Amino acid sequence: MTEVLDLIREHEELLRWLAGLSLGMLVASLVAFPLVVINLPEDYFTRERREPAYRRRRHPLVWFAATVAKNLLGAFLVTAGIAMLVLPGQGLLAILIGMSLLNFPGKYALERRIVGRPRIAGAINRIRDLAGRPRLEIPTAGEVHDQPHSGPPRL
Repeated sequence: MTEVLDLIREHEELLRWLAGLSLGMLVASLVAFPLVVINLPEDYFTRERREPAYRRRRHPLVWFAATVAKNLLGAFLVTAGIAMLVLPGQGLLAILIGMSLLNFPGKYALERRIVGRPRIAGAINRIRDLAGRPRLEIPTAGEVHDQPHSGPPRL
């Protein structure tokens, strides 16, 4: 027990920073999550495919830089979330937010599977109800499957 207390005393400053980061991520997620849910198009999870982001951007260099920054932030949050599983903090929440920022094959299908769970769909639609927004169209169990992707790779 004394070794643990000595370890805490030796790394007191680091633990303060980690606690502050954890608290900041909690507050940011409590603000950001409802904003994202409220602003999603109604058919976001029932579309067969989404238009690749690079087609909606005007300047490819800006799009590429934003994509790299978003993925770096996502990787940081996943890494921090894994650390927070054993340290004080919202580890699972940080991992989920980080994964939502990352681009990887099958991400859309994974999002659809997660949102297709009744409790999650209900919570998301309660947030939209409170904001006066129409409910999201939630895919049913038969609709939640991987869509084959054709065309250029998504970044």
